Amino acid sequence: MAEARKTRPVSWLKAALKEFGKFPAEAQTICLTALTIAAEGGRADIAKPLQGFGSGVMEIALPFSGDAYRVVYALQLGDDLWVVHAFQKKSTQGIATPKRELELVRERLKRLKELL
Repeated sequence: MAEARKTRPVSWLKAALKEFGKFPAEAQTICLTALTIAAEGGRADIAKPLQGFGSGVMEIALPFSGDAYRVVYALQLGDDLWVVHAFQKKSTQGIATPKRELELVRERLKRLKELL
């Protein structure tokens, strides 16, 4: 008999949840669906590894109504899936994630690792 897949709890850093709340409702729904897929052990089409952070740090990249939204989550911190950052990408320089956003992710991951 096949073993049921365990869904991991999704936990949010307070600042990430606050920023996520500013996304349009439909964009939130799409991102939450992608997070649910990740919590169930899968990977949504709009999720990809975030470069420079090693395995286990993923970015949901959502083009939506002419804007771009990003949600960054970590898979390898404790038992939960941790959402560490959410932002509307305003950069006009291609698809690269802005440096200041990457630094914020790096700092939040460091603090979260210390807490857990």
